[in-house]
Amino acid sequence: MKLLKFHADWCGPCKMLTKVMSDIEFPYDVEVVNIDHNEELVTKYNVRGVPTLILLDNSDNVIATHIGAVDRTTLENTFINI
Repeated sequence: MKLLKFHADWCGPCKMLTKVMSDIEFPYDVEVVNIDHNEELVTKYNVRGVPTLILLDNSDNVIATHIGAVDRTTLENTFINI
């Protein structure tokens, strides 16, 4: 599994999410994708806003998605305690 974190350097909610995520130990890889530099993944996963989190299984199938800033509890319940 892996978590894709779509963000942009100019995005305020992205910066808040980065801070929330920095205190969490994820049981899988987290790949940070800058939407301004990776149009291929943005298009592939139909990202329409940032921040966007997409959890993928080992076959790259989408398991969970969240758009927008998220608090620690919701983040853990949606992407860790699944």
